[in-house]
Amino acid sequence: MRIAIYGAGAIGGHIGALLALQDVDVTLIARGPHLAAMQKDGLRLVDADGERVVHPRCTDDPAEAGPQDYIIITLKAPSVAGIADSLEPMLTPDTCIVTAMNGIPFWYFHKAGGPWEGHKLQTVDPGGRLWDAIGPERCIGCVVWTSGEITAPGVVRHLYGNRMPLGEPDGSRSERATRLSKVLIAAGLKSPVRPKIRNEMWMKLWGNLSFNPVSVLTHATLETLATSAESRPVIRAMMLEAQAVAAKLGIDFPMDADSRIKAAEEVGAHKTSMLQDLELGRTMEIDAVVGVVPEMGRLVGVATPAIDMILGLVIQRAREAGCYPK
Repeated sequence: MRIAIYGAGAIGGHIGALLALQDVDVTLIARGPHLAAMQKDGLRLVDADGERVVHPRCTDDPAEAGPQDYIIITLKAPSVAGIADSLEPMLTPDTCIVTAMNGIPFWYFHKAGGPWEGHKLQTVDPGGRLWDAIGPERCIGCVVWTSGEITAPGVVRHLYGNRMPLGEPDGSRSERATRLSKVLIAAGLKSPVRPKIRNEMWMKLWGNLSFNPVSVLTHATLETLATSAESRPVIRAMMLEAQAVAAKLGIDFPMDADSRIKAAEEVGAHKTSMLQDLELGRTMEIDAVVGVVPEMGRLVGVATPAIDMILGLVIQRAREAGCYPK
Protein backbone atom coordinates (compact mmCIF):
# COMPACT_ATOMS: atom_id res chain seq x y z
CA MET A 1 0.00 0.00 0.00
CA ARG A 2 1.30 3.44 -0.96
CA ILE A 3 0.04 6.46 0.99
CA ALA A 4 0.90 10.12 0.44
CA ILE A 5 0.30 12.75 3.10
CA TYR A 6 -0.29 16.03 1.29
CA GLY A 7 0.48 18.79 3.78
CA ALA A 8 2.80 17.06 6.25
CA GLY A 9 2.73 19.72 8.96
CA ALA A 10 1.82 19.05 12.58
CA ILE A 11 -1.19 16.80 11.89
CA GLY A 12 0.00 15.27 8.64
CA GLY A 13 3.48 14.77 10.04
CA HIS A 14 2.07 12.92 13.05
CA ILE A 15 0.01 10.61 10.85
CA GLY A 16 2.92 10.07 8.47
CA ALA A 17 5.36 9.29 11.26
CA LEU A 18 3.02 6.69 12.77
CA LEU A 19 2.60 5.03 9.38
CA ALA A 20 6.36 5.05 8.75
CA LEU A 21 6.94 3.38 12.11
CA GLN A 22 4.78 0.52 10.79
CA ASP A 23 6.88 0.30 7.61
CA VAL A 24 4.07 1.60 5.42
CA ASP A 25 5.28 3.03 2.11
CA VAL A 26 4.45 6.65 2.94
CA THR A 27 5.43 9.87 1.20
CA LEU A 28 5.27 13.22 2.97
CA ILE A 29 4.58 16.23 0.79
CA ALA A 30 5.66 19.45 2.47
CA ARG A 31 7.62 22.61 1.76
CA GLY A 32 10.07 25.15 3.14
CA PRO A 33 12.44 24.63 6.08
CA HIS A 34 10.28 21.82 7.48
CA LEU A 35 10.72 19.82 4.27
CA ALA A 36 14.44 20.57 4.10
CA ALA A 37 14.94 19.38 7.69
CA MET A 38 12.99 16.15 7.09
CA GLN A 39 14.98 15.42 3.92
CA LYS A 40 18.26 15.97 5.75
CA ASP A 41 17.68 14.40 9.16
CA GLY A 42 14.32 12.61 8.97
CA LEU A 43 11.10 13.43 10.79
CA ARG A 44 11.29 13.49 14.58
CA LEU A 45 8.05 12.63 16.37
CA VAL A 46 7.73 13.65 20.01
CA ASP A 47 4.82 12.09 21.89
CA ALA A 48 3.92 10.16 25.03
CA ASP A 49 6.20 7.33 23.92
CA GLY A 50 9.24 9.60 23.75
CA GLU A 51 11.16 10.70 20.66
CA ARG A 52 11.46 8.65 17.49
CA VAL A 53 12.95 9.48 14.11
CA VAL A 54 11.62 8.13 10.83
CA HIS A 55 12.91 8.56 7.29
CA PRO A 56 9.99 8.40 4.87
CA ARG A 57 10.18 9.79 1.37
CA CYS A 58 9.80 13.59 1.63
CA THR A 59 9.25 15.92 -1.29
CA ASP A 60 7.46 19.02 -2.54
CA ASP A 61 6.91 17.45 -5.97
CA PRO A 62 3.90 15.11 -6.37
CA ALA A 63 5.46 13.75 -9.56
CA GLU A 64 8.37 12.47 -7.48
CA ALA A 65 5.92 10.69 -5.17
CA GLY A 66 4.42 8.77 -8.06
CA PRO A 67 1.14 6.81 -8.14
CA GLN A 68 -0.55 6.31 -4.77
CA ASP A 69 -3.29 4.11 -3.37
CA TYR A 70 -4.40 6.82 -0.94
CA ILE A 71 -3.73 10.54 -0.72
CA ILE A 72 -4.54 11.94 2.71
CA ILE A 73 -4.97 15.70 2.42
CA THR A 74 -4.14 17.45 5.68
CA LEU A 75 -3.81 20.97 4.32
CA LYS A 76 -5.95 23.82 5.58
CA ALA A 77 -9.13 24.10 3.54
CA PRO A 78 -8.22 27.34 1.67
CA SER A 79 -5.11 25.67 0.24
CA VAL A 80 -6.82 22.68 -1.36
CA ALA A 81 -8.02 24.39 -4.53
CA GLY A 82 -4.44 25.33 -5.31
CA ILE A 83 -3.21 21.73 -5.35
CA ALA A 84 -6.01 20.14 -7.39
CA ASP A 85 -4.04 20.02 -10.63
CA SER A 86 -0.82 18.90 -8.94
CA LEU A 87 -2.46 15.69 -7.73
CA GLU A 88 -2.50 14.25 -11.26
CA PRO A 89 0.91 12.44 -11.15
CA MET A 90 -0.20 10.56 -8.03
CA LEU A 91 -3.53 9.39 -9.38
CA THR A 92 -4.46 6.01 -10.78
CA PRO A 93 -8.02 4.99 -11.65
CA ASP A 94 -8.33 3.58 -8.11
CA THR A 95 -6.56 6.23 -6.04
CA CYS A 96 -8.63 7.41 -3.07
CA ILE A 97 -8.56 10.97 -1.74
CA VAL A 98 -9.02 11.23 2.03
CA THR A 99 -10.15 14.71 3.07
CA ALA A 100 -8.68 15.03 6.57
CA MET A 101 -9.43 18.72 7.04
CA ASN A 102 -11.56 20.99 9.19
CA GLY A 103 -14.96 22.10 7.98
CA ILE A 104 -17.34 20.84 5.33
CA PRO A 105 -15.66 19.14 2.33
CA PHE A 106 -16.40 20.00 -1.28
CA TRP A 107 -17.99 16.58 -1.89
CA TYR A 108 -20.51 16.88 0.99
CA PHE A 109 -23.63 16.31 -1.14
CA HIS A 110 -22.13 13.48 -3.22
CA LYS A 111 -24.10 10.29 -2.50
CA ALA A 112 -26.00 12.16 0.22
CA GLY A 113 -29.40 11.35 -1.25
CA GLY A 114 -32.41 13.62 -0.92
CA PRO A 115 -33.25 16.82 -2.77
CA TRP A 116 -29.70 18.23 -2.66
CA GLU A 117 -27.91 15.21 -4.09
CA GLY A 118 -24.92 16.40 -6.15
CA HIS A 119 -25.20 20.03 -5.03
CA LYS A 120 -21.88 21.91 -5.24
CA LEU A 121 -21.14 24.23 -2.30
CA GLN A 122 -19.82 27.50 -3.67
CA THR A 123 -18.37 28.65 -0.35
CA VAL A 124 -15.90 25.77 -0.19
CA ASP A 125 -15.61 25.02 -3.92
CA PRO A 126 -16.28 28.11 -6.07
CA GLY A 127 -17.35 27.08 -9.54
CA GLY A 128 -17.08 23.39 -8.66
CA ARG A 129 -13.36 23.34 -9.43
CA LEU A 130 -12.47 20.64 -6.90
CA TRP A 131 -15.55 18.62 -7.78
CA ASP A 132 -14.48 18.56 -11.43
CA ALA A 133 -10.70 18.24 -10.95
CA ILE A 134 -10.60 15.66 -8.15
CA GLY A 135 -13.98 13.99 -8.51
CA PRO A 136 -16.18 13.27 -5.49
CA GLU A 137 -16.24 9.58 -6.34
CA ARG A 138 -12.59 9.31 -5.26
CA CYS A 139 -13.23 10.74 -1.81
CA ILE A 140 -13.40 9.18 1.64
CA GLY A 141 -14.43 11.37 4.56
CA CYS A 142 -12.24 11.76 7.62
CA VAL A 143 -12.54 13.78 10.82
CA VAL A 144 -9.30 14.45 12.68
CA TRP A 145 -9.58 14.76 16.46
CA THR A 146 -5.90 15.26 17.23
CA SER A 147 -3.70 18.20 18.08
CA GLY A 148 -0.02 18.85 17.50
CA GLU A 149 2.59 21.44 16.65
CA ILE A 150 5.81 21.83 14.73
CA THR A 151 8.27 22.78 17.45
CA ALA A 152 11.18 23.15 15.00
CA PRO A 153 11.70 22.29 11.33
CA GLY A 154 11.49 18.53 11.05
CA VAL A 155 10.12 18.08 14.58
CA VAL A 156 6.44 17.31 15.23
CA ARG A 157 5.09 17.21 18.77
CA HIS A 158 1.82 15.37 19.32
CA LEU A 159 -0.24 17.09 22.02
CA TYR A 160 -3.42 15.07 22.45
CA GLY A 161 -6.03 12.95 20.69
CA ASN A 162 -5.78 10.02 18.30
CA ARG A 163 -9.29 9.72 16.83
CA MET A 164 -9.50 9.76 13.05
CA PRO A 165 -12.75 8.09 11.93
CA LEU A 166 -13.32 7.42 8.24
CA GLY A 167 -16.52 7.19 6.22
CA GLU A 168 -17.76 6.73 2.69
CA PRO A 169 -20.06 9.44 1.32
CA ASP A 170 -22.76 6.80 0.74
CA GLY A 171 -22.34 5.30 4.23
CA SER A 172 -21.17 1.92 2.97
CA ARG A 173 -18.45 -0.16 4.60
CA SER A 174 -16.39 -0.33 1.44
CA GLU A 175 -13.29 -2.42 0.87
CA ARG A 176 -11.19 0.68 0.23
CA ALA A 177 -12.26 2.38 3.47
CA THR A 178 -11.88 -0.82 5.49
CA ARG A 179 -8.40 -1.43 4.11
CA LEU A 180 -7.21 2.04 5.07
CA SER A 181 -8.90 1.79 8.46
CA LYS A 182 -6.93 -1.35 9.31
CA VAL A 183 -3.63 0.31 8.41
CA LEU A 184 -4.35 3.43 10.45
CA ILE A 185 -5.52 1.39 13.45
CA ALA A 186 -2.34 -0.71 13.29
CA ALA A 187 -0.38 2.58 13.39
CA GLY A 188 -2.11 3.57 16.65
CA LEU A 189 -4.97 5.75 15.45
CA LYS A 190 -8.63 5.19 16.30
CA SER A 191 -9.92 5.04 12.73
CA PRO A 192 -13.12 3.02 12.48
CA VAL A 193 -15.29 3.22 9.39
CA ARG A 194 -18.40 5.15 10.37
CA PRO A 195 -21.69 4.71 8.48
CA LYS A 196 -22.61 8.38 9.11
CA ILE A 197 -19.38 10.32 8.74
CA ARG A 198 -21.30 13.57 8.21
CA ASN A 199 -22.58 13.37 11.81
CA GLU A 200 -18.97 13.31 12.97
CA MET A 201 -18.09 16.24 10.69
CA TRP A 202 -20.88 18.35 12.14
CA MET A 203 -19.92 17.47 15.70
CA LYS A 204 -16.46 18.93 15.18
CA LEU A 205 -17.76 21.78 13.05
CA TRP A 206 -20.27 22.70 15.77
CA GLY A 207 -17.49 23.87 18.04
CA ASN A 208 -15.20 25.27 15.35
CA LEU A 209 -17.82 27.43 13.62
CA SER A 210 -18.69 29.19 16.89
CA PHE A 211 -15.65 29.27 19.15
CA ASN A 212 -13.08 29.92 16.40
CA PRO A 213 -14.41 33.16 14.89
CA VAL A 214 -15.45 34.60 18.26
CA SER A 215 -11.94 33.90 19.55
CA VAL A 216 -10.53 35.92 16.66
CA LEU A 217 -12.74 38.88 17.59
CA THR A 218 -12.04 38.67 21.34
CA HIS A 219 -8.59 36.99 21.58
CA ALA A 220 -10.09 34.84 24.34
CA THR A 221 -9.34 31.19 25.08
CA LEU A 222 -11.88 28.37 24.97
CA GLU A 223 -12.34 28.42 28.72
CA THR A 224 -13.06 32.15 28.76
CA LEU A 225 -15.40 32.01 25.78
CA ALA A 226 -17.38 29.16 27.34
CA THR A 227 -17.85 30.87 30.70
CA SER A 228 -17.98 34.59 29.96
CA ALA A 229 -21.39 36.25 30.31
CA GLU A 230 -20.58 38.29 27.20
CA SER A 231 -19.38 35.58 24.81
CA ARG A 232 -21.22 32.43 25.92
CA PRO A 233 -24.67 33.58 24.68
CA VAL A 234 -23.15 34.38 21.27
CA ILE A 235 -21.48 30.98 21.06
CA ARG A 236 -24.71 29.25 22.07
CA ALA A 237 -26.84 31.20 19.57
CA MET A 238 -24.48 30.26 16.73
CA MET A 239 -24.52 26.62 17.75
CA LEU A 240 -28.31 26.47 17.88
CA GLU A 241 -28.58 28.00 14.40
CA ALA A 242 -26.08 25.48 13.05
CA GLN A 243 -27.94 22.63 14.72
CA ALA A 244 -31.17 23.74 13.04
CA VAL A 245 -29.44 23.72 9.64
CA ALA A 246 -27.91 20.31 10.29
CA ALA A 247 -31.23 18.86 11.43
CA LYS A 248 -32.76 19.74 8.04
CA LEU A 249 -29.93 17.72 6.49
CA GLY A 250 -30.65 14.68 8.64
CA ILE A 251 -27.80 15.16 11.11
CA ASP A 252 -28.08 13.82 14.66
CA PHE A 253 -26.09 15.38 17.52
CA PRO A 254 -25.20 13.12 20.47
CA MET A 255 -25.34 16.02 22.96
CA ASP A 256 -27.01 19.40 23.37
CA ALA A 257 -25.36 22.80 22.89
CA ASP A 258 -24.78 23.38 26.60
CA SER A 259 -22.94 20.06 26.92
CA ARG A 260 -20.79 20.91 23.89
CA ILE A 261 -19.91 24.29 25.39
CA LYS A 262 -19.03 22.57 28.67
CA ALA A 263 -16.72 20.21 26.81
CA ALA A 264 -14.90 23.21 25.31
CA GLU A 265 -14.60 24.79 28.74
CA GLU A 266 -12.92 21.66 30.06
CA VAL A 267 -10.17 21.96 27.42
CA GLY A 268 -9.03 25.00 29.41
CA ALA A 269 -7.04 28.07 28.40
CA HIS A 270 -6.50 26.89 24.83
CA LYS A 271 -6.28 29.21 21.83
CA THR A 272 -8.32 28.09 18.83
CA SER A 273 -6.52 27.29 15.60
CA MET A 274 -8.13 30.32 13.96
CA LEU A 275 -6.81 32.66 16.65
CA GLN A 276 -3.37 31.10 16.28
CA ASP A 277 -3.57 31.74 12.54
CA LEU A 278 -4.41 35.40 13.18
CA GLU A 279 -1.46 35.81 15.52
CA LEU A 280 0.89 34.18 13.01
CA GLY A 281 -0.52 36.02 9.99
CA ARG A 282 -1.71 32.85 8.27
CA THR A 283 -4.76 32.37 6.07
CA MET A 284 -7.80 31.44 8.16
CA GLU A 285 -10.25 28.61 7.43
CA ILE A 286 -13.25 30.93 7.50
CA ASP A 287 -15.21 29.72 4.46
CA ALA A 288 -15.17 25.96 5.10
CA VAL A 289 -15.70 26.33 8.85
CA VAL A 290 -18.08 29.29 9.16
CA GLY A 291 -19.25 30.63 5.79
CA VAL A 292 -20.51 27.29 4.54
CA VAL A 293 -23.15 27.08 7.29
CA PRO A 294 -25.20 30.12 6.13
CA GLU A 295 -24.93 28.79 2.56
CA MET A 296 -26.38 25.47 3.68
CA GLY A 297 -28.95 27.36 5.74
CA ARG A 298 -30.18 29.18 2.66
CA LEU A 299 -30.34 25.85 0.85
CA VAL A 300 -32.61 24.28 3.48
CA GLY A 301 -34.55 27.42 4.42
CA VAL A 302 -33.07 28.09 7.88
CA ALA A 303 -32.01 31.62 8.84
CA THR A 304 -28.63 32.09 10.56
CA PRO A 305 -28.55 35.73 11.77
CA ALA A 306 -26.04 35.24 14.60
CA ILE A 307 -23.63 33.29 12.38
CA ASP A 308 -24.07 35.86 9.60
CA MET A 309 -23.13 38.71 11.93
CA ILE A 310 -20.03 37.02 13.32
CA LEU A 311 -19.04 35.84 9.84
CA GLY A 312 -19.06 39.39 8.51
CA LEU A 313 -16.99 40.68 11.42
CA VAL A 314 -14.41 37.90 11.32
CA ILE A 315 -13.94 38.29 7.56
CA GLN A 316 -13.29 42.01 8.03
CA ARG A 317 -10.87 41.30 10.89
CA ALA A 318 -9.05 38.68 8.84
CA ARG A 319 -8.78 40.98 5.82
CA GLU A 320 -7.33 43.76 7.95
CA ALA A 321 -4.71 41.31 9.16
CA GLY A 322 -3.98 39.96 5.66
CA CYS A 323 -5.37 36.55 6.62
CA TYR A 324 -8.26 36.45 4.13
CA PRO A 325 -8.33 37.26 0.39
CA LYS A 326 -9.29 40.86 -0.39
